[in-house]
Amino acid sequence: MTTTVLNKLTPLPDIEKFKSTIKKDFEQRYRHLLGNNYDDFINYSLSYLNKSIRVNTLKIAVAELKERLQQQGFTLYQVPWCKEGFWVKGERTDLGNLVEHTLGYFYVQEAASMIPAVVLQPQPGEVVLDLCASPGSKTTQMAAMMGNTGIIVANDISGDRMKPLGINLQRIGILNVVESQARGQQLHALLEKGQSKTRFDKILVDAPCSGTGTIRKSPETLKIWNPLMVRRLASQQKALIETAFSLLKPDGTLVYSTCSVEPEENEGVVDWLLQKYAKEVSVEEIKLDISRSSPVLEFGKSSYGSEMKKCLRIWPQDNNTEGFFVARIRKSE
Repeated sequence: MTTTVLNKLTPLPDIEKFKSTIKKDFEQRYRHLLGNNYDDFINYSLSYLNKSIRVNTLKIAVAELKERLQQQGFTLYQVPWCKEGFWVKGERTDLGNLVEHTLGYFYVQEAASMIPAVVLQPQPGEVVLDLCASPGSKTTQMAAMMGNTGIIVANDISGDRMKPLGINLQRIGILNVVESQARGQQLHALLEKGQSKTRFDKILVDAPCSGTGTIRKSPETLKIWNPLMVRRLASQQKALIETAFSLLKPDGTLVYSTCSVEPEENEGVVDWLLQKYAKEVSVEEIKLDISRSSPVLEFGKSSYGSEMKKCLRIWPQDNNTEGFFVARIRKSE
């Protein structure tokens, strides 16, 4: 991202107050991970995000929406890794109140959040599973990429989480999504119980995580973070990725992603899958126009295989976005 206006940091109010909530264990852990880049990580994590949107090409062409927003005083800057994605600057900040948003012409989505669907590359006519779908940013993105054809099973855990998913699917005009409410870890058993032969061409596991890459959106993360929470989440993430892998067709593609920058939730989960299913799993390199950091191969007492070098790890300071981790996994034929 080279545009000066996008690189400018605007600190959150009471930034020093938030810094004072950083736990000693957190600081030690992240200084160990980041070295001299720790202060950059904290400063970016405690600054406002640039607002970004994704054009819904099911309802409007990219050029037409750009023109409509520019006529209203907005300036749009291309997100390099997503041709429908734009950072938006303007005097108005209430993008959700625009008529174009109400009509479903665009989805307010953080730029880094657009990466997993771009990496998965669902194609028209395919059968796709979004294992942890709510609130629907990536489900609607994939539906647009598929031209509203094929099938997406959008699953989430509770009725409360399904509500925003349903609302967004309706607003965006999605026709190829079937909603499913179940614990992701149990979905395989439920399909088997129903004697379903369903297997998916592609699966997205955007897993529930500690959110340490999204502190700038939720500074309270600094207060609730603890190592026990990270270990518990990593255990859940392993169950989710294993379930997804079991539901994947031979030669199918699975994308695993989190908005965490914790190695235990990222490289640790993917490496665990590779160790357990070594003969069936390969990690594919992710090629995107994006600034990235090296994946973590050693942390604490843990070490991860060299295949992790093919994964995408971005910190908030790399692109002035949220922090994100993405892995593209292939199941052998």
